[in-house]
Amino acid sequence: MTTPADQTQTGGSTPIGEEALRAARVLHPDDNFMPRPSKRRILTVANQKGGVGKTTSTVNLAAGLALHGVKTLVIDLDPQGNASTAVDVDHRSGTPSVYEMLIGEVSVVDAAQVSSQSENLLCVPATIDLAGAEIELVSMQSRESRLKEALSEEVLEQLDVDYVFIDCPPSLGLLTVNALVAAHEVLIPIQCEYYALEGLGQLLSNIELVQKHLNRTLSVSTILLTMYDGRTKLADQVTQEVQNHFGEVVLKTIIPRSVKVSEAPGYGQTVLAFDPGSRGAMSYLDAARELAERGVEGK
Repeated sequence: MTTPADQTQTGGSTPIGEEALRAARVLHPDDNFMPRPSKRRILTVANQKGGVGKTTSTVNLAAGLALHGVKTLVIDLDPQGNASTAVDVDHRSGTPSVYEMLIGEVSVVDAAQVSSQSENLLCVPATIDLAGAEIELVSMQSRESRLKEALSEEVLEQLDVDYVFIDCPPSLGLLTVNALVAAHEVLIPIQCEYYALEGLGQLLSNIELVQKHLNRTLSVSTILLTMYDGRTKLADQVTQEVQNHFGEVVLKTIIPRSVKVSEAPGYGQTVLAFDPGSRGAMSYLDAARELAERGVEGK
């Protein structure tokens, strides 16, 4: 039996064929499984500048992988809890969450919830309790590595996840440091706008400090360009500048500015669940596939 994905293969070399193929990958995920990584990947999604698409990128990349057969865990480390909202998990006060996990009251296994959007998508939510966590962490032993201790290999093996995405708050405080210490890789979303590179130097300096003193294996493995508006020359200039400076680290897929991407969280959904045929959904799916292919040894 010919699948919808098969039907679009022959037209894939034309712009319309490419668009049809991308739509088929979103609408028929069972026919388009993504490869599992050669080893578990833990990525911290960080940028202290707000409004760059950090949380949006975290949840949509995670959803893209999960919908296509890759088991994924999102750690919501932002007290605003937007990632928890987007993947539709309970994050009311009193729910076992990242806060209890950081202070050692519960394990990841106890706090992780399955998203209603995919059985392969798990999330440890953030509740309002996390807002005061940075103050409490200051006086704790091993304060920079609380998250790393919680995300031990043994615990992650119990959950059997291939990817862990850690969504950071828009700051360079102790929560973000915990995320950098716990991760193997950093994914930095950069918006294609005027102030795109503002503050990026400070983030990279902090990453270098963490590499030097707390996590020697950490690397900036991925940069994702977001909010691209093809009507402006500025977007192209920023894109070119980032690609020239960071080279192969930059994903080829660029996320366009999209109303659907902005609307989806208001409905407690990722854009892949909210409007799977939209340009935003297809772009995030392309980025997720690119990320998955990079995770396979030899690519």
